[in-house]
Amino acid sequence: MSSLPALQELIHSKFGIDAATLTPDTSMRESGFDSLALVEFVFAVEDQFKISVPDDNTSIDTLAEFAALVDRLVAAKQAAA
Repeated sequence: MSSLPALQELIHSKFGIDAATLTPDTSMRESGFDSLALVEFVFAVEDQFKISVPDDNTSIDTLAEFAALVDRLVAAKQAAA
């Protein structure tokens, strides 16, 4: 299961950005996310999915890359449970 739709909905509800305008392969920074917004988004994702996003993922730029990371973290959490 991809977390992409849930992430798009979270962006819409938290930042008021139309999810349809934030395509999976578009840079989140180019879509208007500054550093503070990205940090707030990561915190919201951690709360929603009950995961902890490691700090070493600074090269992630697109929503698709971030969704893939979230999917891996959720799967690892479920496997550990």
